[in-house]
Amino acid sequence: MVVSHPTPPVTHRKTRKIPAKTKPTPGAKQATESVDEDISMEPLTDQLATVVEDDTGEASVPHIPTVPSFPSLPASAVSSQSLKSETRRIPIPPHRMTPIKRDWVNIFSPLTEILGLQVRMNVQRRCVEIRTSKHTKEIGALQKGADFVKAYALGFDVNDAIALLRLDDLFIDSFEINDVKTLHGDHLSRAIGRIAGQDGKTKFTIENASRTRIVLADTKIHIMGSFQNIKIARDAIVSLILGTPPGKVYAGLRTVCSRLKQRAL
Repeated sequence: MVVSHPTPPVTHRKTRKIPAKTKPTPGAKQATESVDEDISMEPLTDQLATVVEDDTGEASVPHIPTVPSFPSLPASAVSSQSLKSETRRIPIPPHRMTPIKRDWVNIFSPLTEILGLQVRMNVQRRCVEIRTSKHTKEIGALQKGADFVKAYALGFDVNDAIALLRLDDLFIDSFEINDVKTLHGDHLSRAIGRIAGQDGKTKFTIENASRTRIVLADTKIHIMGSFQNIKIARDAIVSLILGTPPGKVYAGLRTVCSRLKQRAL
């Protein structure tokens, strides 16, 4: 009995020819290295600058857009913008209604003559309404007029408030005693008394030393002056609120005033 064994299938493998590695010649190697160095050393502007060929075949550098320049506005355009009517309402507190009626002539005269504004008093709304007119020349005239009326509403004198119209470096700073230190009852009353002094002596001394104007309205304090002078007066008032004796505050003001005089010289 003969047993036949199955023969396994024969698979034909495809042989792939591997190309022989050729060593580069020394001259070619040096050439490639020099090209790489030239590309790496090329400045960024030269790399970004591309050459565009025209239809004629000539090379041309692309046009780089420049910043647009606009001509200045004519005087007629500026005057037409200034003629635009704007209105501002300044509320007046009840306790200042009687003084504003008494000083009304001194209030609306600077607004109309210096700034060229139109002014009226709205009794029902308890506010002063100001509006620009064709006689208004300055762009910031409306804001100056509003600051002038607001200064009078806070309690400043008319002659002191007019300085806001004539000078540009005057400001008004307002804060409360409780912003510095929380006080109640008699402690709050004593703090207000230390700021005012006997017959207003301390307040007047701070005003003359710092060249400012101060208004004490209950627990609110308003200071009008330049930025540097307001800081001097505010520091003195804060020291009085915190309990510093007036004599020590006077000595500090004397020192600060002497330094300001030396800087002015």
